[in-house]
Amino acid sequence: MPKRSSKKPANHLRAWREKRGLSQEALAQIVGTAGNVISLLESGDRALSDKWLRRLAPALGTTAGFLLDHDPGDIDAAFLDAAMAVPKEQRPQVLRILEAFKPTGTGD
Repeated sequence: MPKRSSKKPANHLRAWREKRGLSQEALAQIVGTAGNVISLLESGDRALSDKWLRRLAPALGTTAGFLLDHDPGDIDAAFLDAAMAVPKEQRPQVLRILEAFKPTGTGD
């Protein structure tokens, strides 16, 4: 059985790609690069520069901030859709509000 790293991912590119049902090669084709580049970006061996974020986020139906900071598995789909419908300049405020409603896991 392969070992799973306990290291936090450098970004959430892989999770977003998988949520959208895309292979590395399919995403690479959409953004005009090679599958091995997507692999390097996902692993953090190659930085997700502003240039990459501007190419990848729209291809994955998300924003650069979500791609970097939010695992799509941790975000309820309805909340995610609602947040994406908010004008870009108001999204940070909406995300702060949504974070206030996030379960803490304390059983309260």
